[in-house]
Amino acid sequence: MKLQQLRFVREVVRSGFNVSAAAETLHTAQPGVSNQIQLLEQELGVQIFERKGKRLTGLTRPGQAIIELIEQILREAENIKRVGAEFSNEGSGTLSIATTHTQARYALPPVIKRFTQRFPAVRLDIHQGNPTQVSEMAVAGVVDVAIATEAIDLFPELVMLPCYEWNRGVIVPQGHPLLKEQPLSLEAVAKYPIITYDFAFAGRSKINKAFEAKGLRPNVVLTAIDSDVIKTYVELGLGIGILAKMAFNPERDRNLEMIDASHLFEPSTTRIGIRRGAYLRGYVYAFIELFAPHLNRAVVDAAMA
Repeated sequence: MKLQQLRFVREVVRSGFNVSAAAETLHTAQPGVSNQIQLLEQELGVQIFERKGKRLTGLTRPGQAIIELIEQILREAENIKRVGAEFSNEGSGTLSIATTHTQARYALPPVIKRFTQRFPAVRLDIHQGNPTQVSEMAVAGVVDVAIATEAIDLFPELVMLPCYEWNRGVIVPQGHPLLKEQPLSLEAVAKYPIITYDFAFAGRSKINKAFEAKGLRPNVVLTAIDSDVIKTYVELGLGIGILAKMAFNPERDRNLEMIDASHLFEPSTTRIGIRRGAYLRGYVYAFIELFAPHLNRAVVDAAMA
């Protein structure tokens, strides 16, 4: 049994049982992947994959148990590599982060700047997606940490570290009638077409919940995954926007104005998710503390334990 064979099996499962796609990801030839999987099955005395002709269609019952063990073995193998790298070259390596657009665009830049000044030899990889996608990347070990607001707490494979709370604002073109509403109410907001986040993003469920509690049915005419897209369409006059307050910059968004809507919606909590059992290099702890100063190494280790 070889680690390479285990990696082949894992990648075939991740690729939806498409051996060609798995081989492409692994930068090897399809026949080699198929051959190594067959050799492993012969060694174990069981079939890992169900087959229809030459095509793999799923996992057998023993295959389901085997893939769980393969994931554990390969995670520990990666941890061993990280331990070696930590003590052989403490200041270099790669930090992979999966996060949403709002975090990447508005919350992370000052943190990334300080981190790169402190660790100039560490390469940063930032992957963007919706909260479910970034959580799945962390679970799969594709990234070191996931940063998101929604969905991250739905993955028991991740240790969740609360970072900060945030809320929303309503953005409107200059001179809009809503600017005269004091205080702003959901009833007043519901009179206008609304542009806000996609259902998978940034506390959208809390927006819906607030309107439902008042018996209101907002006219959501457009949704987006990107705060800048929401602002663009508000500028074009398609409606008013509801977005994270951190996404509004008065200097850059000169054609728009924001009305604080914190009193209308429940706050959301941004969290960092780390795969359980992962070995964290020193600079990962440093990044987490830069992003959320209350999450020092002792706090993170206690949560991981």
